[in-house]
Amino acid sequence: MELKDLKVEYQENPLGLDIKKPRFSWKLVSKEKDILQTAYRILVIKDGESVWDSGEKDCSSSVLIEYNGQELEPCTLYQVQVEVWDNKGHKAIASGSFETGLLKGTNFCADWITHDYPADETACPVFTKEFKVEKEISKVRMYATALGVYEIKLNGEKVGETYFAPGWTNYYKRLQYQTYQADGILPGENKLEITVGNGWYKGIFGFTCTPNHYGNRVAVLAEVHITYCDGSTEIIKTDDNWMVTTGIIRSSEIYMGETIDTCYKEENLSRVVLTTFGKERIVGQESEAVRITKRLPAKELIITPKGEKVIDFHQNLTGFVELKVTGKPGQKITIRHAEVLDKDGNFYPDTLRQAISIDQFICNGEEQTFLPHFTFHGFRYIAIEGLEEISLESFTACVLHTQMEETGTFISSNPLVNQLQSNILWSQRGNFLDIPTDCPQRDERLGWTGDAQVFAGTAAYNMNVASFFSKWLHDLASEQTEEFGVPHVVPNILGNQDGAAAWSDAAVIIPWVMYETYGDVRILEEQFESMKGWINYITARCETNGLWQTGFQYGDWLGLDKEEGSTERTGATDKYLVANAYYAYSTNIVRKTAEVLNKLEDVQKYDQLYQKIKRAINEEYITAAGRMVSETQTGCVLALHFDLAEEKYRKRILKSLETNITNHKNHLTTGFVGTPYLCHTLSENNLHDLAGALFLKEDYPSWLYAVKKGATTIWERWNSILPNGDFDTSGMNSLNHYAYGSIGEWMYRKLAGINQLEPGYKKILIKPEFIKGIHSVEATFNSMYGVIKSAWTCKDKKIKVDVEIPANTTALLYLPEKEKPLELGSGSYQFEYETETNLERDRFTMDSTLKEIFDEPVAIQILNQYAPEMMNHPMIEFAYQLSISEILATAPGETETLFKMVIDALNRTEILI
Repeated sequence: MELKDLKVEYQENPLGLDIKKPRFSWKLVSKEKDILQTAYRILVIKDGESVWDSGEKDCSSSVLIEYNGQELEPCTLYQVQVEVWDNKGHKAIASGSFETGLLKGTNFCADWITHDYPADETACPVFTKEFKVEKEISKVRMYATALGVYEIKLNGEKVGETYFAPGWTNYYKRLQYQTYQADGILPGENKLEITVGNGWYKGIFGFTCTPNHYGNRVAVLAEVHITYCDGSTEIIKTDDNWMVTTGIIRSSEIYMGETIDTCYKEENLSRVVLTTFGKERIVGQESEAVRITKRLPAKELIITPKGEKVIDFHQNLTGFVELKVTGKPGQKITIRHAEVLDKDGNFYPDTLRQAISIDQFICNGEEQTFLPHFTFHGFRYIAIEGLEEISLESFTACVLHTQMEETGTFISSNPLVNQLQSNILWSQRGNFLDIPTDCPQRDERLGWTGDAQVFAGTAAYNMNVASFFSKWLHDLASEQTEEFGVPHVVPNILGNQDGAAAWSDAAVIIPWVMYETYGDVRILEEQFESMKGWINYITARCETNGLWQTGFQYGDWLGLDKEEGSTERTGATDKYLVANAYYAYSTNIVRKTAEVLNKLEDVQKYDQLYQKIKRAINEEYITAAGRMVSETQTGCVLALHFDLAEEKYRKRILKSLETNITNHKNHLTTGFVGTPYLCHTLSENNLHDLAGALFLKEDYPSWLYAVKKGATTIWERWNSILPNGDFDTSGMNSLNHYAYGSIGEWMYRKLAGINQLEPGYKKILIKPEFIKGIHSVEATFNSMYGVIKSAWTCKDKKIKVDVEIPANTTALLYLPEKEKPLELGSGSYQFEYETETNLERDRFTMDSTLKEIFDEPVAIQILNQYAPEMMNHPMIEFAYQLSISEILATAPGETETLFKMVIDALNRTEILI
């Protein structure tokens, strides 16, 4: 047995930790089966002295064990040692460390500094300090933050690999600082430079592209702590002795791009101006930093019909381009960005709207490497101006996002599905840049709560998002008010708006997803008042019938079933049915959270409220015969998946859902609200085959339609690019928008069958389910306990299943086509057995048209035998172009049995042929 992945607050040997009671997690790794931890001991040491010894604990817990020793000191290194014993008599040891930061913002001794440049100055200020080192250095740490986004250089070299620090928070209440290990200090003279861009603090942002959302002048706060080998210390801090100038970054805006002029020489240094910003608002960095995580080479040079010089990176991404060039002094190179070419092959930046996304580089005649500092773009293509000869080797796309560990993999036998999974992951990369944005390219890039909420489950399979969402949820709670509830975007730059269902429900749903995925109780503790606050906000606005039926709602945003000619984007589902479905769903989560936190009064309170809402929903939105007020796909899905409908109504509602899908030729019509749950609902209600058929559709509207159209990320709309190559012209057409990527959770849970039975996957459910069109799936998920693997193939009349269960967990395995589950301990398992199942897609299905069926002699023979009256019906020709599903929607039950017999016979004939 080995002990691996010792983490402190989800990080390996974290630097600058500002958590007073950090938590420790580790993984047991063993080739033996049925390994369980029986005991652990944690030892935390400072300067050779123990500050906490847990003692040997007879306990199987290995996830998020809370520190319970002496109060931690600021700026201090602590060593950690973990010993573990297992049920086979083995012992293992792992070591690590963590270093505290300042522990609270008021521990900053530096002063805030700014400049007094005129308001129309676009160049980024560069704050400078020269200092001398005369003794041998033992350790250097830098602590810094800014109003704006900043970059530190020490003796001309960038400190750290972080971009867009200090991140985007609710500046009115919260501001992060970062800790750096600064190894570039030299004996003798040193120069410190901190450049600050406008960023989210004062940059042009939002739908109106206006500046100064939080303030009208950038500022910086920083200090360098130097520990010398003789034990003495020195702090170099921002104060009124610093100087400020402007540098080569002549302008920089997130939406607009950046201009870098390396010919520019600024000789004028001026004194900084002291300013103030409440240090009590300052907290340590809470999530992983934004970094360059991948570098993609340029793939293809295109000369468009309009004569534009365009480079294709073959992947829609978020980041910027690095250019290596030797230009002439003063030569200006312009790079424009776009997600797509139009159907004629020309550069098409229109999806960016007002965000012009243009970077300009002015050469100095030397060999140079250009890349922006304080802007990012959503793009696959760049158009280059100012270069006569273009070498692909000179251009590299730098992918930027919060550097979270990728935890999930999913591969199937269907290449289109594999591309879909890639698209989902790339949209997550592109939109998890410090906050969960809706899109990375246009004049928006906001933390829409609804998008984050529907995607959180999928996100948590693909990456470890615990710290990422914890940080964002802290901002959500800080923005939340009793008067307006939870904002639609976080951080909120849209002003006061009443909370809206499905969007504001992120306050409740995301903490619960994090708890289920990581077993993280603290996130529930921290967010519980926010969770309750959202439910209480709704309750205070309910009618006498106990339902929420007032105010603005998004409904089933971008649902395809809206009335013909309607300009509404809310779909056809009653928007207050959506609101109350979420009201009930979130109330039940709050009840379950109260149980976890052992808050018994709240358990009773929210359980009673939950039952009351369910009764009211059944009275208001379901008739006595079980008919939904909104018999849309989304309406039925919410009633079933959220377990709102009384048992006596479920059968009819399920049939209504099936009929609705049938009437749309087995295609979805759902928007942001219905889509995440549609396939789950079908699979969980014995219609998994229908879920599979719907999932594998390749024409509009479907997930694979975009894949077939060449998408490399998830689109905002099902038809962002029309079948004829035209674009949606609504003015709202992002080609990198992850909400519909929420199908990924169904792929992991149902196709691969990886589920948690206990929070954090302490107990695992493996239950893969087959669909026609996919004959193999292999998926892994690196849980808090280790890698879970589920792989299966079904072909050549054999089923093979490979499963891996990490140590210190147990699992329940449901083998396909076997009735009784197997109880498994940790280890690797292989199963192989015979089957008659054939997962090749049938030529004839319920989607086949009547004419396609009638063209087959075998079908005519059966139909003449069992239903001659149908064949002789005078109106039969008018039904030729209808699918069998559409015909059966209004036909008697025995007709369905007949056509199933016909289709089975035709497919058997195909196999024999």
